[in-house]
Amino acid sequence: MKRGISLYFHYISVIIRSTMQYKMSFLLSIIGQFLISFNVFLGIYFMFIRFNEVKGYTYSEVLLCFSIMLMEFSLAECFARGFDGFSSIVRNGEFDRIMVRPRSPILQVLGSRFELSRIGRMLQAVVMFVYGITASGITWTLSRVITVVFMLIGGTMLFTGIFMIYAALCFFTLEGLEFMNVFTDGAREYGKYPFDVYGKNILRLCTFVVPYTLVQYYPLQYLLGRTESPYYIIYPLGTVFFLAVCYGVWRYGLRHYKSNGS
Repeated sequence: MKRGISLYFHYISVIIRSTMQYKMSFLLSIIGQFLISFNVFLGIYFMFIRFNEVKGYTYSEVLLCFSIMLMEFSLAECFARGFDGFSSIVRNGEFDRIMVRPRSPILQVLGSRFELSRIGRMLQAVVMFVYGITASGITWTLSRVITVVFMLIGGTMLFTGIFMIYAALCFFTLEGLEFMNVFTDGAREYGKYPFDVYGKNILRLCTFVVPYTLVQYYPLQYLLGRTESPYYIIYPLGTVFFLAVCYGVWRYGLRHYKSNGS
């Protein structure tokens, strides 16, 4: 386990050193990622110029919600991007080499790609988060700080699990299935508002099928003081069960993998 972790960080250090060989390209990528998220921020801003609130949520509360969701997605995209590009690994026959190496295939796939440029998107999320917590009037306590930390951990596990399912399907299709973007990039977009805004059916779907609400809607209610139940603090950690299911899907695909050649 210890060797595996050290190897993973070695992968990251290699990717960072190679990225730093093209500093201007890296800087422009960060700026591009920042501006992409900034466009979404402007969309929220212009909508709240017209409407003072959306189903009881104010502008600062929506920004707080979206910033946390964006940070969760950015962290998962940064560290689990190898799963997102897994179709090319299978299609080119590179996974055969991964299989014969004496290290976990998951570790090697994770270490194959590390998106440092997502710092730009993370920076945008941090800016919105800082504004959200200062303008929303939330009284910050230790329990609320812990809730935010659990949201970030749980959200990163959730999106990592979705990326893992995307990769597992490539064992059977060889090509990545574009509809999976609905659960990743799509979730980042419609996750900018609390999920109860979209109605009860969507709220149930995002609770019992893909549990976005565990890392967004329910803990957000605790942050905003709409509930005092301590269970809402630990809801985000429930995504560990979802991640376990995703790992089971990965293991199933791995057992049925047939070499694609080179």
